This record gives sequence, structure tokens and C-alpha cells, in this order.
Amino acid sequence: MLSRRSVRIKVMQLIYSLDRDESLKPKDIYKSYTDNIDKSFELFLFCLNVIFKITQRSTEDMKKRKSKHLPSEYDKTFSDKLYHNDLLQDIANNSVLNKRWESLNFESMINEDYVQKIYDEFSKSSAYKEFINEETSNISVLRLLLEMFRFCRQNEYFNEILEDNYFNWVDDKSLVVGSVKKYLKLLPAESKNSFTEFLPEDETVKEFGLNLLKKTVTNKDKVMEHIIPVLENWDHERLALVDTILLQMAVTELLEFPTIPAKVTLNEYVELAKNYSTAKSKEFVNGILDKLMGELTESGHIVKEGRGLVE
Repeated sequence: MLSRRSVRIKVMQLIYSLDRDESLKPKDIYKSYTDNIDKSFELFLFCLNVIFKITQRSTEDMKKRKSKHLPSEYDKTFSDKLYHNDLLQDIANNSVLNKRWESLNFESMINEDYVQKIYDEFSKSSAYKEFINEETSNISVLRLLLEMFRFCRQNEYFNEILEDNYFNWVDDKSLVVGSVKKYLKLLPAESKNSFTEFLPEDETVKEFGLNLLKKTVTNKDKVMEHIIPVLENWDHERLALVDTILLQMAVTELLEFPTIPAKVTLNEYVELAKNYSTAKSKEFVNGILDKLMGELTESGHIVKEGRGLVE
């Protein structure tokens, strides 16, 4: 579920915290890293749970419409098939998934008023009304669920529910969105444990991410010996802290991860500088890393496995 880029962001944020908070020790941020990875998977499950809760509101909606003294034609044809369909009932009857939701105490985390507001707003959409009037199939249900999820991501109440409970929603949003879409497309699932397929892979979070974090922290002084001479007229102590951290991480990655192409490393950290540092950081980090790559390659410090990994 997690990509190397999302892992790099988590590592960057934790090293930043270590620098800013003198009470923190390396062992503290190593534990925080593991906790943050767990939170990413929880966020995926929570997002799925909120969507499920929204669909349940269609049952109450149907009851209200059927109890009207003067129901409209739409009221008469209305049904709660947004919830009572093969896909959602697969979730409703998944004891393993529901037990996991219960263990994470999602019930107490969801603002029910917000869930109702989201449903009420979506129920007015043309997509929902068309769905009610068309013949039901797994394809039509999936199409509407994906449309509802798209609607939710643009809805202030949905985003507030996610942000109030998970600080990582902003950083992990694109990955969680992709994972939720994939899970919905798997329904009805072949196994009650299908959701565990979205657990972060050890190769990404441990072999890469945790090692990157530990080696960047441990080898900080040694890495700066490579960086400082390349800065020329720049006073490294006056650099933006995020830029310094990104350079330290990038050099660590160049030196310690032989299977990652050097050009990939450069492009990734330039992109992080663009998104998380100052307006000029992208060009600065690109220039410094490009020069460092040349010097470290020439001196034999960068050794990559496989053809074309340095270029």
C-alpha cells in the first residue's frame, strides 16, 4: 500500500522532529516510524468504514420516504440498494473486517451528524438518482460507489472526519484513495482477509524505510562531510532545515542502497524539496545532488548493482 515516496516523507518528518525536539532520542523516532506505518493501514480501514457508514444511511432514507403521506414518484421507487447489494453486504457480513473495525474503536471516532450530512448531500446528486431508477448490477453499484467516494473526497465533512482522527490523511491521501478503490473493485471478495492484502510490504517499510531512517540518523556527521564541501558559498548552518535533511537522506540513499538507481534518488528528493520546503529549494537540492552524484561516483563511493543504475 505504501510507496517509497510516502515512506521517504515519513522519514523526513521524523528526522525533522528529532532535530527540533531535544527530548527525543533516536529510539523514540524509530518507534514512531513503526507506529506511523500502522496508522497508514488504519487510515485505509477507517476510510473504508466511513464509506460503509454512509451507505447504511440509505436504509433510513427509504423508511422516511415510504412513510410520507404524499410520496413522489421518486419516493415510491426509492430503495436502499446503495446498502443492500452484493458488494456492501459482502462488507457487512465480513466478520473478520468488522472485528478489526471494532478493535480499532471506529464507532466512537465517527461523527454521525457529518455522516448524515454527507449522505444527504450525495443523495441529491444526479448520479445517485439515476442509480435508483436503473437496473441494479454489481457494475452499476461499483460505479456509484466510486462516484460517491470521489464526491466524499471533495466534501468538507468527510475530510474533517478523516483529519480529526488521522494526522497522516493529507500525506497518505493519494495512497489510501488508491487502496480503497482497489478494495471496492475486489468486491465481493474471495476471502474475508482480502483487506490484509493492503498491509504495507516489509520490503518497502522495513528493508528500505526503517533502514533509511536509522542510517541517516546514525551516519549524519559522516554524510555531512560529503555535503559541506559541495555547498561552496552556502553556509550549511543557514540552510533550510528541510533542505539539509533531504540532502542527508539522499546521500545516505545513494551510498547505502545499491539497488536504487542514482537518478531515481535525485528525482525523488528534488520532488520532495518542491513539495515540502522553500520556493527555491527544488533548484538548490537538484544542483547540489547533481554535483554530489558526480563526485561520489568518480571517487567510487557510489556503487550500484545492475546496469544503468548510476546514470
